[in-house]
Amino acid sequence: MYPCQRIRSTCHSRRDFLQQAGTGFGALALTALLNSGELGNARAAEQQPDKSPFAPKATHFPAKAKSVIYLYMDGGPSQVDTFDPKPRLTAENGKPFGLKMEPTQFNNNGATLGSPWKFNQYGDSGLPVSDLFPHIAQHADKLAVIRSMTSEFPEHTSANYFLHTGTGVQGRPSMGAWFGYGLGSECRDLPGFVVINGGLIPPGGLDCFNSGFLPASFQGSVFAAQQPPVSNIQRLEATDSLQRNKLSLLKQLDQQLLERTGRADALESAVANYELAYRMQTVVPALMDLKDETAATQSMYGLDSKYGPTTTFGRQCLLARRLVEKGVRFIELTCPSLGHDRWDQHGGLKKGHEDNSRCVDQPIAALLTDLQQRGLLDSTLVVWSGEFGRTPFAQGSDGRDHNPFGFSLWLAGGGTKGGTVYGATDEYGYKAVENACEIHDLHATMLHLMGMDHTRVTFRFSGRDMRLTDVKGHVLKDICA
Repeated sequence: MYPCQRIRSTCHSRRDFLQQAGTGFGALALTALLNSGELGNARAAEQQPDKSPFAPKATHFPAKAKSVIYLYMDGGPSQVDTFDPKPRLTAENGKPFGLKMEPTQFNNNGATLGSPWKFNQYGDSGLPVSDLFPHIAQHADKLAVIRSMTSEFPEHTSANYFLHTGTGVQGRPSMGAWFGYGLGSECRDLPGFVVINGGLIPPGGLDCFNSGFLPASFQGSVFAAQQPPVSNIQRLEATDSLQRNKLSLLKQLDQQLLERTGRADALESAVANYELAYRMQTVVPALMDLKDETAATQSMYGLDSKYGPTTTFGRQCLLARRLVEKGVRFIELTCPSLGHDRWDQHGGLKKGHEDNSRCVDQPIAALLTDLQQRGLLDSTLVVWSGEFGRTPFAQGSDGRDHNPFGFSLWLAGGGTKGGTVYGATDEYGYKAVENACEIHDLHATMLHLMGMDHTRVTFRFSGRDMRLTDVKGHVLKDICA
């Protein structure tokens, strides 16, 4: 007996349950199954020594990409002002909108609103890019633009959950957690899923980066773009050996508890995270110190910009490249604070989108250049996306409301086919009318480029095999090289 039952963990494995239920007859049945070979794989797996949850795992087929950098454009950039030009909007600017309007978030709908920016064709592909992105436009031949993405949700929080987790409700695993679970990490000293916080956590909060029902080791680790990147990165003990002794004792106590109670994710993940945090103490400060980057590289990313948000996002992009070099599997960047709303321009479209594009344009272009120069772009999948798009008609006089019916995003590197356009919206840029895509298709394609069959990346939870793409998802092979 234990001296105090209140502190004893109540978690039990299925084997424990079978041994205790029905006077143990369940365990006898399990033994028979194991001996018959029907569960031989499960028994063999149990007999193998435990591996770190961060260890690299085999892919289903040869991978094109090893890492993902997800450039999250919080709030929903306007597709008709960025990568989906619509001459009809310009021709009918100020006139009544020519199609039926679906209910919108605020229902303060105005007339047709043409884009304030011109589009030009760039590169050998002639890909159209708006004047909002003069730097990214120079990489047109690297971009695979999807113009027919759709979302199931018209408001930010649910749309963010849907974009990040494949489900529009709180508490499901983020795509970064799924990538870590399916692939492990090639970096022993850093988390496999890192979020670099530029100053704005998306609506929906930190659950956008949650591990959900997956083991807690795969949850996103949020780094600040500035020093210190994470809290308590410096040890409090006087010496390394003193801290190491404390961790060893803690691990020993945790292991004794696991031996008594059986497997428990919270405890096993804590043990793995303690060890990882110890190693991060040395690696993270060096990672964040950009003194070894040349002045030319720092200037290319905009670290000398007079516009503060450009400097912040430039640092995020440079850190993302350094994390890729370390072997981190999935890196997500969030938007800096601009002193007004992010890409969510319900009013003041021109100033709002120009501030946002000024913040990210030069750093993203520098990231693509830098990855290519270092031979990393072919193995790094870069994704640029918001959670939905904007209406082609005005909200009020100079804003755009949320539009989940058709919007644009792009991918570059990592086995994608640059200089391509996939899908189309109608003449107004309102709804997807050709090769309409779902977020599930985006997730399936990203996993495919990383060497994973999305239907096989599953986790047993609540009586069914769960996956990032739920029961949907098609690989967009037309954008794959």
